[in-house]
Amino acid sequence: MRDIPAPMADALASGATTFARCWRVERRDGVALGFTDHDGDLAFDGDVYRAASGMTASAATAALGLAVGGLDVIGALDDAGLTEADLARGLYDGAEVRLFLVDWRDPSARLLLFAGALGEIARESALFTAELRALTHALQQPQGRLYQRSCDADLGDARCGVDLALPVHRAAGEVASAVGGRGFRAAALEGRGPLFTRGRIVWTSGPNAGAAGEIRAQDGGFAELAETPAMAIAPGDGFIVTAGCDKTFATCRKRFANHVNFRGFPHMPGNDWLSQPARADGDNDGGRLG
Repeated sequence: MRDIPAPMADALASGATTFARCWRVERRDGVALGFTDHDGDLAFDGDVYRAASGMTASAATAALGLAVGGLDVIGALDDAGLTEADLARGLYDGAEVRLFLVDWRDPSARLLLFAGALGEIARESALFTAELRALTHALQQPQGRLYQRSCDADLGDARCGVDLALPVHRAAGEVASAVGGRGFRAAALEGRGPLFTRGRIVWTSGPNAGAAGEIRAQDGGFAELAETPAMAIAPGDGFIVTAGCDKTFATCRKRFANHVNFRGFPHMPGNDWLSQPARADGDNDGGRLG
């Protein structure tokens, strides 16, 4: 049962249509924006909720238990709020969202309807559609470790232990020339072999500044990204790249000398082990009776 403040309960009981919905979106970098479907801006708790966004929302349902609930919102892209470039660069991926029902005559009379995060975002012309995922969505994510040959740690995390801040594992430079939509050449990559294959790139200047991506392949001074950046790569764009790892035991040992922290099971038997003929010493037949 939801507790509704007395002023709001009285307004709801009157049947008057004096309510609007307000969305507060806070990105992972701390930037917060407010939007409303009212015909004028609203303000409360130090945030301004802009009406110019043209926000509308689908119907939302709530139920007891751990069932995942959510809704979709549709809004306009504009330079003063959500821009197409910012969405394409992933600045709003996983952003925290709160939805309020507000009495526009008295914004202090409001009710929190939804708390969650932004999910999939689709862009079309000057509009965007965003999926709002409830907090229970996190309970559907896989947890725990996998029994597999390859390492299940992320290069540089606490379980891996490799220090990606060391100069031997990173490089900074500028794009010398772009190759297609996803490739580029840079002097900073030369002489490093394929060190940055499957690594991470963060753009430090240019139209993609602040965006990050994965390097699909790198050889010498050439690198190809796994996905096309939101904005075109251009000469002079600054970047920082960090080493990549294919998560095999051999790479962990030879490239990083970090085999003591390897988080996979390189000696686990594969499917072909089951089809091998039994050896006379019984080492691979489970000690079967002769």
